[in-house]
Formats: sequence, C-alpha cells, structure tokens
Amino acid sequence: MFLLLAALQVGAPAQLPQVTLEDALRLGTRLEPGYVTALGQVRDAAWQRRAAYAAFVLPSISLQTSATRFSTEFFNIGTGQPASQIVQLSLTANYDLFRGGAKFFELAQARAQLEQADAGATEQRYRTALLIESDYYDVLAQQELTRVAESRVGRAEEQLGVARARVVSGAAVQTDSLQLLLELTRARVDLLRQRSRLTVARLQLGRRIGAAGPVAAAPIDAGIAPSLSLTADEIVREALDSGPTFQSALASARAAAAGVRSGWSLYLPQVSLTGQYAAFDERFIPTLVTRTSLGLTVTIPIWDAGRREISLAQAQSRREIAYAIRDDTERQIRRDAVEAFEAYNTARASARLADQGVLVARENLRVQEQRYRAGASMILNLVTAQVSLTEAEADVVQARYSTRLALAGLEAILGRRFSTNVRQQ
Repeated sequence: MFLLLAALQVGAPAQLPQVTLEDALRLGTRLEPGYVTALGQVRDAAWQRRAAYAAFVLPSISLQTSATRFSTEFFNIGTGQPASQIVQLSLTANYDLFRGGAKFFELAQARAQLEQADAGATEQRYRTALLIESDYYDVLAQQELTRVAESRVGRAEEQLGVARARVVSGAAVQTDSLQLLLELTRARVDLLRQRSRLTVARLQLGRRIGAAGPVAAAPIDAGIAPSLSLTADEIVREALDSGPTFQSALASARAAAAGVRSGWSLYLPQVSLTGQYAAFDERFIPTLVTRTSLGLTVTIPIWDAGRREISLAQAQSRREIAYAIRDDTERQIRRDAVEAFEAYNTARASARLADQGVLVARENLRVQEQRYRAGASMILNLVTAQVSLTEAEADVVQARYSTRLALAGLEAILGRRFSTNVRQQ
C-alpha cells in the first residue's frame, strides 16, 4: 500500500498545462461536434433564404450543347443543309411569373428555418458551455477533494502519534493505536482513489478542449454565490420570450405552417416566361444558324395522380407535429426554468449550511482531541470526529461547485450569461 502511494506521488506530473475557464469555453465550444453541426445547419439555412430571395428577381438559366455524328448524310433541320454531323447549343432562361404565392410562402419558410437554426445554434452553444463548465468544475472539485483527503491523512498520522505515546505511557490501551492505524490506512486508500479521480478529471478536461493529455484548471473564486435579482416568474417569462429552446420550437412551427400554405399553392395556375437562344452548325462551336425564342406558359394543375394531395397531407401532419412540440416545449420550459432557479437557490443555501457544518466539525474535533488527551473520551469518538470533519469539508467543496454548475444550467435555459459580478462571486 505504501509503495503504491509513493509510486503515484513520484509518477505524478510536476506541472501540467493550465487553462482558465474563459479559454476552456473558447477552445471547447468550437470543437464540440454538436455545435459544429449546428453552425453547419445555420449556413445551410442561410443559403436557403438567399435562394428564396433570388427566386423573386433571378431566372433559372441552363446551358446545353451536344454533338452527333451519323453514318450517312441527312437533312439538318437546324442549318437547312445535308450533313453527317450536327452540333447544337442552347441557352435557356426560365422565370416564374406566378406560382400561386409559393415564392412568398417559401421565403417565409426559409426565414423561419433560419431562425430555428440560429436558435438551435445558440441552444447548442450553451449546452456545450454547460458540459465544459461541468468538466472544469469537476477538475477544481477533485483538486480540492484531494487536499481534503491529504488533510485527513495528516490528521490521522498526527493522532496515531498521540495514541502511541499514550499507549506507551500506559494511559491508553493498544486498541487505541490500532483504531487510528485503521483510520490512517483508510485515509491513504481514499487518497489514492481521489488522486486517480483527479487524473481522470484532468484527462476529460483535456479531451473537451482538444488537448492530447491531462489539463489542470486555473483556480477561481468559489465563494458563496449571491442571490439572483430575478424571481422565478421572471425567469420563466425570459425563458419563453428569448430562450433558445422555445424560440427554436416557435420557428419550427412557423416553418411548418408556411409549408402548408405552400402546399395549397399547388392548386393554383402557374405562369412562367421562357427565353431561349439556340445555335446550329457542323462545328463544335455552332455559329452557322442562330435562333431566339420567347414563350409564355400557363399551367393549370388538374390531377397529378394524387401527388399534390399527398404532399399537402404530409405538410399538414408536419405542422400538427410542430404545434404539439411547440406546446410541449412551452410546458417543459416552464418546468425546467423553475427547476433550474430552485436548484441554484438550493445549492446556495446548501453551501452556506455546509460552511457552518465545517465550523461545527472542526470545533467538535478540537474538543474530542482535548478530551482524548485528557483521558475523558474514547478513541472511537475521536475517529468519528475526524471522519465527520473530512465529510463536512467534502460537502463544502461539492456544494460550492454545484452552485456554479446550477448557474450554468440556468444560463443554458435563458440563452445568456449572467453579469460578471454574479459569476465571479
């Protein structure tokens, strides 16, 4: 056991690369696959909106050329001469003058899809930030818990020396030193496990920010966080008004509704204007005969084997699903916002009580040490007091970083960071 502890101390790196929380958020966000995917969806939606705008002013243009050689000569209709080879070139432009309002509906749908993508990217960014902060705070918590475990070992060693001296002097029985030796062994085992957890936490933080190995977290002020200036009702209202999760659901519902309106436009006549430039020759770049044409096409849809009706029915189903998701998301946001608000306040209160618990545990240990030295207390009371202090110190560490993590969860719901003063305190 002692050899393993010594080996772990020797093998521990003397100094690890250290990262601040701001740098971790900056590095980790751009590496998170979910956020990278969300940014790609924003770019795709932006191009769809550009295409929807372009449909109002730009025609569709195509260029086509072909060359054909025949075994015998034939009369080339394009050139009006016999030939064994024909080369054709055509440049066609088509502009939809009227599509039953589909252009406007498709533009509305593209706008809503871009809003949905933007809200989704914001939501994913704060979710990623929550994951990064969770790993960052885990490293800090494990560092402090390691110091707590080291303090436990130090106290156990000190008390073991006192117990042995009392046993030698005849003031205590040998079981006292055995009890403290057992406590020291348990403390050393716990220290080994705690150092292992710290190593894993540093590796996880390194993975999150793109490092090949473990990374240490720069210390932050983990004192008691202040109360928020917002009430629970204000938190819910802000989450619904500007929170990315609900805004994404609203945009999805608007896009689905625009899709239904676009489906109804298929029942209306469509008018398109077509212009074409054509050239014919026997050479690859035809210039012998050229023709231009301009045409107006009116299409009245009557029956297309039910494909129009199927498309409309599918659009209506997507709209109903989007509406249901929107309504359920609103109810979920109301619950999640209150839960995050209460979690933050509970964590704050728990941290304050945990601080009081440490003071009580330290005083209890001091009294038990004095009583044991005076022979007025049993060794089990002293060991219990030592363990209680270790647990109280660990509770403080967990409570403080739980408060910061709860604040990050609340920020993820609201889609914004709180003021620097709130986060620093």
